[in-house]
Amino acid sequence: MKLYSVAALVLAAFLTPALHAADAARFDLVGPKIDIRITRGGTTLPIAQVPSLQAGDKIWIKADLPSTQSNHLLIVVAFLRGTTNEPPDNWFTEIDTWDKKTIEGTTVVVPEGAEQALMFVAPQVGGDFKTLRSAVKGRPGLFIRADADLNEASFQQQRIERYLAAMKTVPQDDPKAIQERSAKLAATLALKPNADCFKQPVAQQVVCLTQSSAPILLDDGHGAGIAEALSNGPASDFINQASYTAPAGGGLYSAYVGAIVDAVHLISTLRTAQYQYIPGLSFPEGQTLNLKLNAPPSFHKPDSVIVIGLPAIQKAILPPLHPADPNQVACLLQPKMVLSLQGAPLVFATSFAHDLVLHLNRTGGVTELPLSADPAQGGLVVDKDKKREPLRPNEPLKATPTASKTPAKAGNPTDLTVTGTVRGYWGFDAFEGPTVTVQQVAGKDWKIVGNTQLLAGQDNKLTLTGQGTGCIQHIALSSDKAKDVDVSFKPDPDKSKKDTLALAVSLKTVEPGGYALAIQQFGDANRDKVPLTAYTAGITVGDLKIHAGDTTATLSGEGLKNVASVEIDKQTFTPAADSNDEILHLESKTGVSPAAGSEAVVKLKDGRTMNAKISASAARPSLKLVSMKSTPAEQSGALAVTLTNKSDIPLNGTVTFVVQTKDAFPRDEAIEVSTANNAVHTKLSVADNTLVLQDANTAVAHLDPLKAFGQSAFGRLAIRPVQADGTTGEWIGLGTLVRTPKITGIKCTDANAPTCALNGDNLFLAQSFAAGKDFAKPTDVPTGFAETTFNVPTPTDGTTLYLKLRDDPTNTATVTLPTPLQKSAQPAKPEPAAQATPAAASAPPTKPEPSPAPTAAASPAATPPATAAPATPQ
Repeated sequence: MKLYSVAALVLAAFLTPALHAADAARFDLVGPKIDIRITRGGTTLPIAQVPSLQAGDKIWIKADLPSTQSNHLLIVVAFLRGTTNEPPDNWFTEIDTWDKKTIEGTTVVVPEGAEQALMFVAPQVGGDFKTLRSAVKGRPGLFIRADADLNEASFQQQRIERYLAAMKTVPQDDPKAIQERSAKLAATLALKPNADCFKQPVAQQVVCLTQSSAPILLDDGHGAGIAEALSNGPASDFINQASYTAPAGGGLYSAYVGAIVDAVHLISTLRTAQYQYIPGLSFPEGQTLNLKLNAPPSFHKPDSVIVIGLPAIQKAILPPLHPADPNQVACLLQPKMVLSLQGAPLVFATSFAHDLVLHLNRTGGVTELPLSADPAQGGLVVDKDKKREPLRPNEPLKATPTASKTPAKAGNPTDLTVTGTVRGYWGFDAFEGPTVTVQQVAGKDWKIVGNTQLLAGQDNKLTLTGQGTGCIQHIALSSDKAKDVDVSFKPDPDKSKKDTLALAVSLKTVEPGGYALAIQQFGDANRDKVPLTAYTAGITVGDLKIHAGDTTATLSGEGLKNVASVEIDKQTFTPAADSNDEILHLESKTGVSPAAGSEAVVKLKDGRTMNAKISASAARPSLKLVSMKSTPAEQSGALAVTLTNKSDIPLNGTVTFVVQTKDAFPRDEAIEVSTANNAVHTKLSVADNTLVLQDANTAVAHLDPLKAFGQSAFGRLAIRPVQADGTTGEWIGLGTLVRTPKITGIKCTDANAPTCALNGDNLFLAQSFAAGKDFAKPTDVPTGFAETTFNVPTPTDGTTLYLKLRDDPTNTATVTLPTPLQKSAQPAKPEPAAQATPAAASAPPTKPEPSPAPTAAASPAATPPATAAPATPQ
């Protein structure tokens, strides 16, 4: 199968994913397996644990081919020594995989002076070995560069494959777990996942991260340094930009990183009439070298030759591991303690780093703990159950410290913390990694510092300090009445603050009240508790407005129903009944005159205090009511209803009142007249001639209530001054506005009759009628009475009818009958008949004398009925 041209390959690397579906250059074909072991001195390692070779190393090679293999494959191992220095013939080793002599494997020794190593797999043809050797010797520089690109591409591919494999095991319905796993993998493997994947639905996030969009590889420096030694080229040649995958559903991964593009391009230029060269990416696992190809091998001319890069021949470049956070403290009490280390992705993507331990710098107890590289956990994990055999039984695992390192001070097993140093092997070479702080006993002395107030109904931030925060496993907000609320925590962003945690407490579903911060540590069944109080959230206070000398004030804000009182200038003000959640009206028995810009102390019902800035204004305008007089209007054809209480103001009349001010009455000042509930109100002013200045300090006000308020106005009236800027003074009572019924007539049969017929309109405005002012036996007017005639008690004195108005039932009013009622004389009772004497009985009857005619005063017919009111009011 022919390879694409370099132009096609470059286009394939940067076109849309749809084009990659038909791209035949994906490395998705499985190549032959080759077993390789390296022996140096008395130690043998599998190929997966060898990052570099040295002169004298013995390379054991054996093809791991199936028993059904029919085609004979030739393996050629070649060593190179620079781009301008042709290697000798004996640096090429031929391995005939079908020969029985190679069944147990073939050992090749790295010659002195060799700088690069390559391996070729080709079909057996005539003159194949010599042809391959001639091609390599003729163009050594090209093969050296291909070797470097293949090694670097293999490192990069292993990093991405490790990311993909770990992401496929995360629960796909847990967005938090997906993000945490991806973040740990990205940090240890030096990758940058596609952030847009996390914006997709949870069920699609893992697919996006592993199939639809591959992560970007970041320059780790270490892997590039290893590959750079192969070609002496700049590291920038090996920094890849991006990776692409097949379209969703294809499930095939193709790493078109920079090194792979270089390798495919370079190797494609080696094509001859006899051979076409195919790059093989190495994926070592144990002693097996797994190969992935981008094209199927051909057994027809031109035959295919698989080019494989072997480890660089150079001095070991040790991994530059360093803590992700220099201030991190690992917890020895944690069953699976993790050391968060970064800086060397190949430690986590390959098996080059092996036999790792954490050496505890302490006296007594266990001093070495086995470590395993786990990028999904974000670092090196302590595996206490793992039993480690020394790599060299007669040589203790101890790397020589560099000159910059100073021996760590040994601690005791009872100390809060000790230090631990990472040690292990990089290939055949022992190395010493970073020294970290390890907490070995439980922490204590917990305290919330800074802002200690929790607000129910919203997210909160707290800061927790103590001795030893490294072993905290879980924190929750607990109470006896509600379910625990998980609290997330992380080291304080301020690196100078040791043993300090930043807490995120979500109380959106929590009620105000008493709680405790429950701290669970590794290895401790009990929880330490720190008392806390969750207060009511959503309370803000704005400005407090008050006029000098006022006994009232106004506070603005939100959640003000939770205010208990406000202290202004050492005087306590309490909320008035007409307050709400945004405007709080305050009142006090004593007026105050605070300074503008000073602060009032707002005391909340939950015990907290807040400060409010005082906006103080000049004293309010004031009035003094000197006199008030109301005059009812005369109504044609109606009897006058007389109000006995001087404070009652008839609606159908006029009212005149006089006010005085301490200072000169401003001409632009008005007087507001209103009912107590502010149902109706009006303003009187000099401008509309309803106020007349008697002198500089005295004003006479004229008001027509019916005209100003309408027929439905009633109740207590009050007045207050209103300045031109809207500033109002205190209310002053003026009187009670009442409405009276229109009585057009009262008809009584006589003074002895129990009732009289009362005629008129709006009789429902009366609450009750009575014959006397004591209202001994009142007659109530039914609610909603709309008739024009109503029977009322006959006045006791024959002259005055008493009534109570609905608008002021505590006082009485009177109606005087036009003509007083006259009581009729009572008829004399007949004398009892005298018993007849015999003489009388015998006497003849006499003719009775006629009775005298009744006098006018005694005759009922002579008493005229009460008449209707005259046409003209009396």
